[in-house]
Amino acid sequence: MIIGIPKEVKAGEGRVACTPAGVRHLVGRGHRVLVEKGAGEGSGFGDEAFVDAGAELLADAADVWRAELVVKVKEPVAEEYPFLRENLLLFTFLHLAAEPALAKVLLRNGVTAIAYETVGSDGRLPLLAPMSEIAGRMSVMAGGFHLAGHLGGSGKLLGGVPGVLPGKVVVLGGGSAGMNAAAVAGALGARVTIVERDRERMRFLDTVLGPNVRTLFSQEQHVAEELADADLLVGAVLVPGASAPKLVTREMLRSMKPGSVFVDISIDQGGCSETSRPTTHRRPVYREEGVQHFCVTNMPGAFPRTATDALAGSTLPYVGAIADQGLDGAVRAYHDLGEGVNTWRGQVTNRAVAESLGMECTKNPFAGRG
Repeated sequence: MIIGIPKEVKAGEGRVACTPAGVRHLVGRGHRVLVEKGAGEGSGFGDEAFVDAGAELLADAADVWRAELVVKVKEPVAEEYPFLRENLLLFTFLHLAAEPALAKVLLRNGVTAIAYETVGSDGRLPLLAPMSEIAGRMSVMAGGFHLAGHLGGSGKLLGGVPGVLPGKVVVLGGGSAGMNAAAVAGALGARVTIVERDRERMRFLDTVLGPNVRTLFSQEQHVAEELADADLLVGAVLVPGASAPKLVTREMLRSMKPGSVFVDISIDQGGCSETSRPTTHRRPVYREEGVQHFCVTNMPGAFPRTATDALAGSTLPYVGAIADQGLDGAVRAYHDLGEGVNTWRGQVTNRAVAESLGMECTKNPFAGRG
């Protein structure tokens, strides 16, 4: 199979979908790998490394996109829409619930699009998890940084110092991102509350996290009470494929202390607050209702070497299976891959995506195989 690895063009995105080691693996199995010139530079992988691994280096993105299977990191942006065509297999993060324009182009052009974020089964999301771990850890780093007074924050140091109480961190959601955010905040010495609705998950978090991390059952009153004295709020809510639920109202944000910080990891799926709107690494923060909002849609892109190694290592077995056996055969080998198919033959095949977009959902022919 011919596999294309284009250079990411989303603002502030330095990741690449495949490392030179991954290219060597695919070429060794008899596949052609087309890599756009400069695709790996942001992650520390030069063009020569890809050529040495057996890739064909191409200067024109359009030539790379002519591949049978295109593997990316982030969803295609408007300048890439002309490359989306019938019979193309696209494997990448899509977040279609928050990208209706992209969804329409994929459907109109008959693209079979597989979303990393919905690949999974039994509650496991193996391709989303490593990025959630990075985003969760980064959320506390970014939030603590933007609490600095010279950046418009309240001037509160999350960990405190002897004789001064530490800051308070509220994390909405106890999944992979939320757990990692809580772990970092707790390690800094902050007082941490994780708001979660799954009682078994709360019991697990109580077991594995430190004594200064507590859990609280998710309901509107509890969220409002916790936010009133929070220094940092982290939104880590996830409903796979669907728009993030708006757990934080404008009124709740208004009750927070001036200069507090809100990091919305859920922004990829539309955000979990009424006040959330996408930002970039170049301009990551805006102020609304007195609260600093950090809503960058590709948070792991700030640490592209770590993120590329983590993501490419997770996706490579699936890419190899698709290249070796086609999508049908790959789904038989990895049944959770079928759940990742979001669009097929002009139809939406993921129910959560369809409901979020107000579209009809066609039965996913790849789901439940194995």
